[in-house]
Amino acid sequence: MGTEAQISGDAVAREKENGGAHVQSTAELDAGALFVLKSRGSWLHCGYHLTTSIVAPALLSLPFALSVLGWVGGIISLLACGFLTFYSYNLLSIVLEHHATCGTRLLRFRDMATFILGSKWGTYFVGPIQFGVCYGVVVSGIVLGGQNLKYIYVVSNPEGTMKLYQFIIIFGALILLLAQVPSFHSLRHINLLSLVLSLAYSACVTAASLHLGCSKNAPARNYSLEGSEVSQLFNAFNGISIIATTYACGILPEIQATLAAPVKGKMFKGLCLCYTVIAATFFSVAISGYWAFGNEAEGTILTNFMGHNLLPSWFLVMTNAFCLLQISAVTGVYLQPTNEAFEKKFADPTKSQFSIRNMAPRLISRSLSVVTATIFAAMVPFFGDLMALIGALGFVPLDFIMPMVFYNVTIKPSKSGYIFWINILIIAVSSVLVAVGGVASIRQIVLDAKAYRLFANL
Repeated sequence: MGTEAQISGDAVAREKENGGAHVQSTAELDAGALFVLKSRGSWLHCGYHLTTSIVAPALLSLPFALSVLGWVGGIISLLACGFLTFYSYNLLSIVLEHHATCGTRLLRFRDMATFILGSKWGTYFVGPIQFGVCYGVVVSGIVLGGQNLKYIYVVSNPEGTMKLYQFIIIFGALILLLAQVPSFHSLRHINLLSLVLSLAYSACVTAASLHLGCSKNAPARNYSLEGSEVSQLFNAFNGISIIATTYACGILPEIQATLAAPVKGKMFKGLCLCYTVIAATFFSVAISGYWAFGNEAEGTILTNFMGHNLLPSWFLVMTNAFCLLQISAVTGVYLQPTNEAFEKKFADPTKSQFSIRNMAPRLISRSLSVVTATIFAAMVPFFGDLMALIGALGFVPLDFIMPMVFYNVTIKPSKSGYIFWINILIIAVSSVLVAVGGVASIRQIVLDAKAYRLFANL
């Protein structure tokens, strides 16, 4: 049975939420739910968390995704993934609200799977996939942070001799400090700053792309798709996987768990805030970057900027600094599922959260988690290729398939209506994307394998 949580708030709020149904008392909660997933936030806080989990420097790869899909395929994929993920996340929220109204507030993705589909689904499918995806984001976040630090260093000191792994270790030290933030709710102010930073660097990237595209020395642009028809097909699925992963969240139940009762309607408001930011950032960066560089767009558009002398060094430093700070917040958000698991395993819910009994294992477990991720990031800085595979096999099931399954099983929409069959169609198409996207990602790993080496200075 999944973990049931006390619905926080006053007695009236609890009564409205649960209709008088039984909810566990605080004393009955495990330490992970009690200490990490505190239900104290507003819909604005929820919006900050959602935005940070989705709007990340990974969006700087969208021009590259368009370069393998073309104008029509790229724009259609951006719009389709946007509408689909908003629909999916809203369905997931409706299911969570339904169970809260019935007296069982589910706080974790694996709790949902266990409660709705059975214990094996939570233990052997959703739980491992979510932990793998979230920890993969932590590793790739540390890689990206190290790369941003290196970009700043190279711009400021072109003759410098420091290597990428050294910057990854430095950034890992920052994440080590951020990992000690006690609860998800405690990140709300950091995630507000993260939202502002995402708007800032997206505006910088868009302005830089327009400036380069309109300059007299603008790079040559070619919007044709390269390679054989087979290569174009695999590249197209790889591009769709990149876009789908950019929209991915994977931790929506944990974010909704931070809301204070009554929760009804609050996640929808948070989603509207999040997707307003998405509309302002994803499309401006994707379209301007692809317009400026065509099929020469790199895996991250910042690499294209570094290859031109038309942008002032202070602008490059500022843009990379915005990305650096924001990716630290993103990494902190995706540490929360592992932090919660550690807290549940090692902490004592009958003791104070800040007692020596609970602080010692928290400090040790979280520190070991970040140190391990940093060592792996330094050793394997080409983790982006691996993350594409993780995204295809992890994010797509969590964000495109499981919400539809949960909704159809829980709400039981009529089979004579369109919602049930729309959900079935989404499940079928997403399953194909998992298979083909996984194959395309493995193919890309094989093609890039000749450049792989430990502690590579990329």
